[in-house]
Order: sequence, then C-alpha cells, then structure tokens
Amino acid sequence: MHIAKQNILFKISVLLFLLSSCGPSQRELAVQETNKAKAIFNSGDTLQAIKKLDSIHIKYPEADVQISVAKSMSTEMYQQLIDARSMHLIRLDSTITELEKNFVKEKTEFDRYTQYNHKRQTFNRSWDRSFLQVHLDERGELYLSSNYLGKEWLEHVCIRVYDGKLQAKSDSILLDNPLNHRSDFLDYKWEKVSYMNGQADSVIHFIAENPDLDLKCVFLGKRYYYILLEDYDVNAVVEALALSKAIKRKKALEAEIKKFKNLMKHIR
Repeated sequence: MHIAKQNILFKISVLLFLLSSCGPSQRELAVQETNKAKAIFNSGDTLQAIKKLDSIHIKYPEADVQISVAKSMSTEMYQQLIDARSMHLIRLDSTITELEKNFVKEKTEFDRYTQYNHKRQTFNRSWDRSFLQVHLDERGELYLSSNYLGKEWLEHVCIRVYDGKLQAKSDSILLDNPLNHRSDFLDYKWEKVSYMNGQADSVIHFIAENPDLDLKCVFLGKRYYYILLEDYDVNAVVEALALSKAIKRKKALEAEIKKFKNLMKHIR
C-alpha cells in the first residue's frame, strides 16, 4: 500500500512537471509577436514592423494560421509604403516640371548625360562676361565653374564668394589640371575652372542660403579679380540646386518603390 501511494505521488509529480514545462504554444507566441508588430507599426516604424512579421514563419513554423496573417499584414504594409511614395512622386514631378521651365535641356555629342543649362546663363547671354556658371545634368549632379574674360591672365585656381564676414571658398584646381582651362583670342584671355565632385558645394549652398545678400566673388590666382554676382546668376544657382535635389529625391523614391514591390513578391 505504501509503495502504491509512492507510485501515485511520483506520477502526479511527473505530470505537474510536464504541464509546467509546456509553456505557451507556437500559435500563442506567434500571436504575441504579431501584436508587437502592430504596436511598432502604430508607432510609425513600418519597416521594423514588417521585419518582425517576416520573422514569424522562421521562429514559429507550426503556427500556420498566424503565419498567413503575418504575410497579409506585411503585404498591406508594403502597399502602404508604395502608395505613400507614389503620391510623393506625383507632387515631385509637378515640382520638377515647374523648375525645368527655367532651363534648356541639351545633349551634344560630347555629353554623356543630358545637360540642364539655365536660360539666363546660355552662351549667347554670357560669352562676353566674367561670371559663375552652374552646371546640372539629368542625374541631378551639380557643380560650378568660374569664367573669366579679360585683357590679362589671372591664372586663377579657386573662388571665394562673400558678403562682409560671411564667406565660402571652393577647393583649388591647379593650373595643370584639365579642369583648369585657358585660351586666348585676339587681345582677350579666357579662363574657365570647373569645380566638380563637390569641390564647390560649400559655395553653392552658401549662395542658395543667402540669395538676398549683396554677394561678391573673387577669382583667386596670380592676380585677384572681383565681380558682383548678378541676381540672375544667384537665381540660377538657387534654382539648379532645387532641381538637383528634386531629381535625386525622385530617383531615390523610384528605387524604394521598386525595392518594396520586389520584397512584396517574395513574402514567404
């Protein structure tokens, strides 16, 4: 009798241990994970919510129903991301169309990409003056060039734009650099220095952020040469920078939409 009682107590202990060690089922854990994803989504972090949903089929492969729910939620969230960016694209296209009115689009045999030439800085308007020119292409890549026309060589290598104590300076482009070009015609000397790959970004942003100042520019080299920036040259920089940002943002949005559509196709 005593032995039988001990056997019963042992079986009860084993049963209680087994019951206590079972814990929540995979379905219950998957539901918890889904609820966490909802909370993350409601906080505004859609991508992190999708990441959590996409992990459910790996963590809880037996929770078939909840895996299906997670797939549907991920698909819906991706679609919301795509729709939001598509709406932004529509607004951006309108902005780009409006800004493009200030430019002439051209692609010569020497150009790899279509160029946006500001209407106030075309060759016919600018061949006989010293000025800062802004250059923009279809990729949204932007740079400045300093153009000098005069009776004496400056041999300039950089520029500084300023008003009072406020100023910005470009990097130097040495005389032996192909981007530092010089030629002469009759009694006139012509110099053109191109500041590519960010070498005058600080100057571009300085001009765009201070269009209402009386901005001056000095060409720095063997000699110094000073000019007052014309309002239309300042506006050309402001409008080119705005168009550059819009073009790059459009390309980024298109890439994101393509990425989200591809990820949505491969939801497991």
